[in-house]
Amino acid sequence: MIDLRTRYLGLDLASPLVASASPLTKSLDGFRILEDGGASAIVMHSLYEEEIKGEQAAHDHFMDYGTEAFAEALDYVPIPQTTPGPESYLELLRSAKTAVDVPVIASLNGDTPGGWTRYAAMLEEAGADALELNVFFLPTDPSVSGAQIEDRTVAVLRDVRELVKIPVAVKLSPYWSATMHMASRLSESGADGLVLFNRFYQPDVDLDEFEVLPRLTLSTPEEARLGVRWIGLLYGHVPADMALTSGVHDAYGALKGVAAGATVTMMTSEILRRGPARFAEIERDMVVWLEENEYASIGQLRGAMSRRGARDEEAFSRAQYKATLDTWRPEPMRKDPVGPV
Repeated sequence: MIDLRTRYLGLDLASPLVASASPLTKSLDGFRILEDGGASAIVMHSLYEEEIKGEQAAHDHFMDYGTEAFAEALDYVPIPQTTPGPESYLELLRSAKTAVDVPVIASLNGDTPGGWTRYAAMLEEAGADALELNVFFLPTDPSVSGAQIEDRTVAVLRDVRELVKIPVAVKLSPYWSATMHMASRLSESGADGLVLFNRFYQPDVDLDEFEVLPRLTLSTPEEARLGVRWIGLLYGHVPADMALTSGVHDAYGALKGVAAGATVTMMTSEILRRGPARFAEIERDMVVWLEENEYASIGQLRGAMSRRGARDEEAFSRAQYKATLDTWRPEPMRKDPVGPV
């Protein structure tokens, strides 16, 4: 029997197939469906600090609006039983921990130093098995340098790491100028895992309405190549666990991620397209491939195609760029039909 078990962020998982954040992780029924489908762990959607602050500001505005119009108005203002904040997220986390047996990884997208640490502590207290820091700063100020953004990201990790005891992963952006250096800094600063890569949704421009609109598109298998490449480069050089996310749609894609050095592979788009039962189907296909290629466990495959494990150590490096260009061949020219059509 092929052994698909793996260990990610100190958590024992039945397989490398993890459910990443999706609309399904916003309800308790969604958690149950993902577990029943075969996910070995579930990453929650992110708790956004800005969203909490926006809800609180709106709440305060409408609670205060008009209260000074008449002296008696204050007597009619109801005392709220609850206030906007992270409580709905925390309650979902607590309920999910009771409802499913697989590990639940909370996700946090903070905005201020105090916000990162405050909400990280809340998520740990609510029972999260691990924490994924969804760190993204969009530097629109030309005076802010890349080095400052790097330092700020590392500072967030260090602050959270000093406060919580559960494992912490950092979801990386693909836009660092020196990804290897940044990954090393994060690992040295306490990151138990690195998730490659954050998939940013770019807005679109509607010329008819003259508006900037959000556009959400699901991933394609080709998008996994960037993550696979960097996992292959980082494997053996950075001690943190690595997770491949974006572009994993089948057993072949998951196995390529593991062969590059990933501990787990995360999926959302394939599950949204075809349903959570895809976890079990992909797991069966992985077992078939491993048996046919005479592997006894998924661990034997891990890192076999990394820069350290590959026969060609330059396969993931800059020299491969020219080799890739050289593989292109034009398609045969189609001849015009002869005779009547």
